[in-house]
Amino acid sequence: MISRLLYILSLLALLSCEQNDPADIEDLLSKLDDKVETAREVEIIYSDSARLRVTVTAPVMLNHLDNANPRQEFPEGLILDFYDENGVISSHLTAQYGIRYERKGEMVVRDSVVWYSEENEKLETEELIWDEKKQEVYTQKFVSIQQNNQIIYGHGFTANQDFSNARIKSVDGRIDLKAPAEQTEPESTTPSKPTLRPSNNQTQ
Repeated sequence: MISRLLYILSLLALLSCEQNDPADIEDLLSKLDDKVETAREVEIIYSDSARLRVTVTAPVMLNHLDNANPRQEFPEGLILDFYDENGVISSHLTAQYGIRYERKGEMVVRDSVVWYSEENEKLETEELIWDEKKQEVYTQKFVSIQQNNQIIYGHGFTANQDFSNARIKSVDGRIDLKAPAEQTEPESTTPSKPTLRPSNNQTQ
C-alpha cells in the first residue's frame, strides 16, 4: 500500500512539472482507482447442484469493489447462454451493455437486446432484467416477439429464463409475416401460441 501511494505521488509530481491537460490527469487517476478491477475476455459460470445453468461471456468486465453496492459492469456488451436440465442451451441472449448487482442477484441488460429460444423464437427490446434467484426474465419496456411466422408486439414481458411461460403484459398488435403488409391489423387478442399470452391486468 505504501509503495502504491509513493507511486501515485511520484506521478502527480511529474505531472505538476509539465503543462498537462486536466482531462489527461483525470484519466490517469481513474486508472489508478483500486475500487474498480478490469478483466478482459471473461467467462462467468453459474451452476446449481453441480449442473451448468448459465454462462456469461464478455470482452470487458469492470468489477466495482463497492461494499455498499458491489457490481459487475459490461460496457462493451455480453452474451448469456441459459442451459436446461440436460446441459443443453435452451436460450441465448445478447446485449450491448450489462450490469449485475451482486446483492440483488439481478442482471440488467440494455441496448439492442436480442433473446433467442431453442424453438427459434426471437425477442427484441431495449432492456431486459434477469432475476438469478427466481430464474426469470422481465421488462416493462416495449417488446417484439417473432414466432410461428408472426410478430407480436406490446409493452411489458415476463418469462422463465428458458423462454417458457412467456407472456406480454399488454399486447398492442400482431403482424402476419406471410400476409401483405397492407392486410395486417393491430389487435389485442391472445396470440395463438399457448405459452405466450397477455396477462389479465392489461393496460392501455
